[in-house]
Amino acid sequence: MGVFNFIKGVGDKIFGHHDDPAPAATPIAQRSAQDIANLLLKRAMSLGLPIEGLSVTYNTDTDTATVSGSAKSQADREKVILAIGNNSDVAKVVIDNITIETPEPESRMYTVKSGDTLSHISKEMYGNANLYNKIFEANQPLLKSPDKIYPGQVLRVPA
Repeated sequence: MGVFNFIKGVGDKIFGHHDDPAPAATPIAQRSAQDIANLLLKRAMSLGLPIEGLSVTYNTDTDTATVSGSAKSQADREKVILAIGNNSDVAKVVIDNITIETPEPESRMYTVKSGDTLSHISKEMYGNANLYNKIFEANQPLLKSPDKIYPGQVLRVPA
């Protein structure tokens, strides 16, 4: 079992993306844990990540999501963690039981700081700013553009 920490209050709104101007019909404080879990599951599934039997539970007291399922690769496992964790109402993701068909080394996780770019992160992590596309591709389909990262967001940085 793994636990991944995120910065609560940073990330996609559980009802859509940062640039979604439409307000939610029901404020998050009035939603049940099951409603939030369903929204997180829908978010992860909308990305088309190949996770068999994906399930999500949510604890409103601790803002913790617990995720289970079976992934084909370590990369898919990590992407579902990020899809769930990079939401403004999630502080922690517990990987209760995501099994992996083919074991691989885990990626490093990087929390974006103010002023960071993928080139800057690439320079820091690999020693070469021109490898930024490796980070961008490793975070597909979570990132839509290499220029669209924000402070507090957690990214995969493969070896």
